[in-house]
Amino acid sequence: MRRADPAGGDVVLRAVLHVPRRALSILVRGYQVGISPYTPPACRYDPVCSQYGMDALRVHGAVKGTVLTAGRIVRCNPLSRGGPDPVPAPGMWRNPRRLRHPAP
Repeated sequence: MRRADPAGGDVVLRAVLHVPRRALSILVRGYQVGISPYTPPACRYDPVCSQYGMDALRVHGAVKGTVLTAGRIVRCNPLSRGGPDPVPAPGMWRNPRRLRHPAP
């Protein structure tokens, strides 16, 4: 039997749509707890790439959060300057507040 929430949406449908996001979040959290502590810090951005992934999944969902995280991992290399790079606001693909040329 289905129950409707006060806003008129379907509670069961909303729970099912959050399953992929939760599954990906568990994978990222597993990396943070099981692998990251044993590797030297190498991320050039703030927040670190795994935390960016968690934030992107929480804010944008499974598909867009995965695409944003993959793009961030590709950008995180020795040739990039790094610096602050927060997750974009909902509905955006880039963050206009990101500093283009952070101070050295």
